[in-house]
Amino acid sequence: MKSLFVGNMSFQTSESELRELFAPFGQVTRVHLAMDRETGRARGFAFVEMPNDAEAAQAMAALDGKEVGGRNLKVNEARPKGEGGPPRGPKNFGGPGGGGGRGKGGGRDRFSNEDYRESARQPREPRW
Repeated sequence: MKSLFVGNMSFQTSESELRELFAPFGQVTRVHLAMDRETGRARGFAFVEMPNDAEAAQAMAALDGKEVGGRNLKVNEARPKGEGGPPRGPKNFGGPGGGGGRGKGGGRDRFSNEDYRESARQPREPRW
């Protein structure tokens, strides 16, 4: 069983159109079109599951870059849910992991508490 990610799709592409597009390469078990929760519109990508790995590889090779609905599809093997790119922090907070300085990019800066967490804690002196 191979799951393929289909990206850069036209927002008007339907599940049946995708099924028809992949059908010449072999059996299509499932088509999942990602929908926006708030608007109910398509988000421009989908997942297509094919039981035969060889057929899936053939479909991937043939359909990657193919123009459908005025856009060039991006077809590749879907990554497991836990995998992905670098972790992202909150928006407008620099680079990966967030917490960046103001307009200086991201990463570790003087407001980061990463060094504090990694260092051994010193015992505190009593206050009296």
